[in-house]
Amino acid sequence: MSILIAVAFACLILLPLYLLINHQIPSLPLPPGPKGKPIIGNLSDLPPPDTPEWQHWLEHKKRYGPITSVTILNQPIIILHDAQIAIELLEKRSLKYSSRPQPVFVGEMIGWKDTLGMQPYNARFRAYRKAMHQVLGTKALVSRFDTLQELEARRLLRRVLEDPGEWVQHLKTEAGAIILKIGYGYDINPHGRDKLVDLADDSMETVSAVLNQMWLVDLVPVLKYLPSWLPFSAQRKSQFWRTQLLTTIETPYRMVREQMASGIAPPSYLSNLLQEEDTKEEKTLTAEEEFIAKWTAGSLYIAGADTTVSALRTFILSMALNPTVQEKAQAELDTVLGPHTLPKLSDRDKLPYVNAIVKESLRWYPVAPMGIPHLCVEEDVAITHDPNFYPHPEKFDPERFLGENPQPDPSGWVFGFGRRVCPGRVLADASVFVTVGMVLSAMRISLEKGEGEREEN
Repeated sequence: MSILIAVAFACLILLPLYLLINHQIPSLPLPPGPKGKPIIGNLSDLPPPDTPEWQHWLEHKKRYGPITSVTILNQPIIILHDAQIAIELLEKRSLKYSSRPQPVFVGEMIGWKDTLGMQPYNARFRAYRKAMHQVLGTKALVSRFDTLQELEARRLLRRVLEDPGEWVQHLKTEAGAIILKIGYGYDINPHGRDKLVDLADDSMETVSAVLNQMWLVDLVPVLKYLPSWLPFSAQRKSQFWRTQLLTTIETPYRMVREQMASGIAPPSYLSNLLQEEDTKEEKTLTAEEEFIAKWTAGSLYIAGADTTVSALRTFILSMALNPTVQEKAQAELDTVLGPHTLPKLSDRDKLPYVNAIVKESLRWYPVAPMGIPHLCVEEDVAITHDPNFYPHPEKFDPERFLGENPQPDPSGWVFGFGRRVCPGRVLADASVFVTVGMVLSAMRISLEKGEGEREEN
């Protein structure tokens, strides 16, 4: 026990010294921001736990301007609060601003550095994007999956009808079914929880929790070599979460490999990468090609389902809080398609109000309002709640996207910028639309009894 106490004491003494020694003075002045304290910098200026991040940084913008900075334990963070500036830097100068910082704990020790979202901008990242673009890069390519998305939206309606209390899980099942079919040719269990849907959900919950915490090993990387039984070692937690991530990636990959060996693999993103285009026989892949196939399929699988579910949860909430909006959408659907016809993706151009609800659902509570930082660093903070772009941003108002002078389409920044834009954005947008349309056609969304007094919150 005395050894453990001595190690802990040494770490506490050496950490400030390490941070001082490794302090780097920027070669150019940083953008304006609050003055930091010795060693910890602006740690106390980060958003409080009970305050939405976008709301906190919007106040930051009002005080310091459209480009601001904070320094956390010697790490400068530059924050872009303005859409035009973000577009200028991250779209027009994307070659310079397209990489990712590499956190030791979540990236290296857990293994998320191998997913698309955390890949630095390098040859492997470009190979990832090229492989995904061949399946999801255009509306024409994604239209091959219209029937699949419409089928799963209908199945969602049935599940909600049978068990409305589990509507969040039903959304996860629908999104998971679509991405698993596209990625691996896998048909989920239609009558209950599915193990692969749950695996992806668990991994996303883990990375969300991990990214919202500060890990000592990211400040002092040498701590990654400490054995798990020592204080301040991140080994024990990282080993558990690394096993979880690798299980999520390896399980469907091995399934497809075994199906191909038996000659029964259905067409899928992964099987197409693993077989010859003409003979459909297994390719002889290099280790790098196999790695790219495995981890791009896994990236689609984990992140693809989560993106769609987040947007649809916002839609459900907004309809419960805005019954007038819901009634207008249902009136449009009844007028255009009739009261007994569910919308298809081919009906989208005929349903401008429903389409506007999709856009407003993306804007009102963005899927990832803070984003993953770029290296040279960006945070797409509060853009969708900037009153200069969206007057009365707190109001859910689909009509802001209609008429002669519509407000900007939020998908231009909700799905990311430049070379880091979400490769599955076209698929996600289509899934959200067809689900929104079918839910509005078949159901009425309202608050539970007893929820009315909490509506303002």
